Amino acid sequence: MKDNSKISSAVIKRLPRYRRYLYDLQKKNVDRISSNELSNLIGYTASQIRQDLNNFGGFGQQGYGYNIQSLYNEISAILGLDQEYKMVIVGTGNLGQAIANYTHYYKSGFKVAAMFDVNPKLIGLRINDIEVLDYEMLDEFMKNNTIDIGIICTNKDSAQEVVDKLCAGGVKGIWNFAPTDLNLSDDIALENVHLSDSLHSLAYYINRNKQKDS
Repeated sequence: MKDNSKISSAVIKRLPRYRRYLYDLQKKNVDRISSNELSNLIGYTASQIRQDLNNFGGFGQQGYGYNIQSLYNEISAILGLDQEYKMVIVGTGNLGQAIANYTHYYKSGFKVAAMFDVNPKLIGLRINDIEVLDYEMLDEFMKNNTIDIGIICTNKDSAQEVVDKLCAGGVKGIWNFAPTDLNLSDDIALENVHLSDSLHSLAYYINRNKQKDS
């Protein structure tokens, strides 16, 4: 078995894209595909695709290419998508509710077990049959339930306190939408989604293209 701990984050971030394209190909009843054909679809070079996949073992056959269903299943297992994850969302404003709705309708093995907020107007609200609980109940809930992922949709001033509570409660990963960097131990996975950073990067590329055209 290969040691996946040394594989770069860039490779890991490309795997969901491979999986998404493979899923679409399965829906079209395509059985196999070569790295060159996948390159034409996805935009990465065939060499890059082969190199990425070879990090995890030999999935393709020379002269045959990749079996699409098999490769889809392999990538799903590599990403840990062959199991279910229980999550809590802290902060149930517009963004928190949007994420709850997304995970509910996407039905991808990520299940929201509870939602929390400090706003009395939101406490008691039901979203996809899940009641928004008072944030004061978070510690007790974490003690009584096994939760894999904590989703942070609070403002930046509250985020670190929330993360501390979630980590103390045993979460294995944090999906952070708060516009701040968080401090947590190395054994807890962290994925930051800073929406403003993404939007600002988009503005940069728009203006860079304008400069090219001028």
